[in-house]
Amino acid sequence: MSWIEPPTCPTCGALVRTCPTNYDRWVSLATVELPAKDVPEPFRWRLTKLPVRSPVVTDIVAVRVRGIDPLPGEPVVPTHRMMCVTE
Repeated sequence: MSWIEPPTCPTCGALVRTCPTNYDRWVSLATVELPAKDVPEPFRWRLTKLPVRSPVVTDIVAVRVRGIDPLPGEPVVPTHRMMCVTE
């Protein structure tokens, strides 16, 4: 087995977490969580585990934070597009 490196952004070179969404698409997320107050509403995501009968996590999907706004201190995962810094 070999170690699989996370993908990097071709623009800024930062590590990117690519996750499936709950509506059969893929999204590039930042690798860190930030408080909801620091992330604009369109860029907020959460990672949730798919329900399975096994205690072992088999898959994680990205779900957009909508409907009820999170508390300002709640952690959310921003999209990489928000964090991408071009030189």
